[in-house]
Amino acid sequence: MAAEASQLHVFFFPLMAHGRIIPCIDIARQFAARGTKSTIITTPLNALRFADSIDGDKQAGLDIEFQMIPFPAVEAGLPEGCESTSSLTSPAMLMNFFKALGTLQQPFEQLLQEHRPDCIVSDAFFPWTTNVAEKYGIQRLCLHGASYLTLCLIENIERYAPHKKVTSSSEVFVVPGLPDQIELTKSQMFNGGVSDNISPSTDDKLEEVDGKSFGVLMNSFQELEPDYAEYYQKEMGRRSWHIGPVSLYGRNNIYKAERGNKSSVDDHHCLSWLDSKEPNSVLYVSFGSVCRFGTSQLLEIAMGLEASHVPFIWVVKMDKNKANEQFLPEGFEKRMEGKGLIIRDWAPQVLILDHVAVGGFMTHCGWNSILEGITSGVPLITWPVFAEQFYNEKLVTQVLKTGISAGNKVWSPWVQVEYVSVTKDRIEAIVTQLMGNGEAAEGMRRRATALGEKAKKSVENGGSSYNQLTALIEELKVHSHQTNIDKPTQ
Repeated sequence: MAAEASQLHVFFFPLMAHGRIIPCIDIARQFAARGTKSTIITTPLNALRFADSIDGDKQAGLDIEFQMIPFPAVEAGLPEGCESTSSLTSPAMLMNFFKALGTLQQPFEQLLQEHRPDCIVSDAFFPWTTNVAEKYGIQRLCLHGASYLTLCLIENIERYAPHKKVTSSSEVFVVPGLPDQIELTKSQMFNGGVSDNISPSTDDKLEEVDGKSFGVLMNSFQELEPDYAEYYQKEMGRRSWHIGPVSLYGRNNIYKAERGNKSSVDDHHCLSWLDSKEPNSVLYVSFGSVCRFGTSQLLEIAMGLEASHVPFIWVVKMDKNKANEQFLPEGFEKRMEGKGLIIRDWAPQVLILDHVAVGGFMTHCGWNSILEGITSGVPLITWPVFAEQFYNEKLVTQVLKTGISAGNKVWSPWVQVEYVSVTKDRIEAIVTQLMGNGEAAEGMRRRATALGEKAKKSVENGGSSYNQLTALIEELKVHSHQTNIDKPTQ
């Protein structure tokens, strides 16, 4: 009983989006593996999607569970059952979705009163949880779904406004004060340079919310961006713990195949196809769970891949209203038999990237995807589209030098992109360059391989991320003990 009474209990509250829920659940597992009771707060449909995975964790002995709160979809002007950003089909729906997030405070507080956790780990899109945590006398950790470099860029763009000193959206400027010379254009900026606030759900600036929290939890690792972790902590005055890459937790094939969702392709077929290829010969192409390209851009990608003569796995996601449109050149799939594998909808990305045959990754630069590519030790072709993705690209191309840009230069305000941003000729050229044996490609490959090894070591016993998590849990236990002294007997 004494052991149970001293067990640390942490609430995990991710934004209802695949790219936020998946890493948050991975973090909850890491806490639970250290003896913490982990409770994941989400809506019924999101809990159902991940139920099998959590049941497996329970059977393995982890103290982990879901607690559900209703999502007011209809009241917010959304279709019934719309509980995730993946269900949104227009900018208007996105705004309604974020407005609805604020209404979750009352049911969230009710759960706090019922369960009395010692700490809240909540998404940056829930800034109000800082005040709620203070109200109940517990600690709140802010969970960011971005890199240290991105947070530093946001801070210094706000601080120095370098984008206001250029005369056109395509003119290059340098963001002052950073460890590296990071170059941007206004057309690449988050919100197209209109606003530097990463969260459309609140007018609160990130730095204000972060400053009030107990600290910030980062899905990053010391060896990945040491200068920016130090800058964030010392120059910006933020307490943070980097405990990633969190996708490295539980890397068996079953976990990798089903991480986040059931794949639309049989994982055995996928692995068998990859087994037939030479090491480092296959390019994996995926633009995340929400990005949708129009038919014209998909045609350009298809023609560019074919012209490169490089074996590929291409994950294609289309607007459901256009699912029957012909987006491939005539006879493409027949010509690509044995040379290319097309997966529609969801793919076992981690499983694919970890295969020895995969030698490159064309990505939209979502932070999860970048980390998964880095962890697998493969160089990247960067094709950012929206959100903070152009900032993540700068880490890969300008700091780590483990990838090359596809060439898109315009930030999109919405996940559905109808125009052509990269032509087939450019796609053929960069795929050939990345997957070739030239000096530049070999250099990127060496750096990517070395970084992948560092990523794996960081989460092992004694590694930088392992030690960071240990230190954080111990500090939370101390604060919990001090708080419990003053708690009334339940």
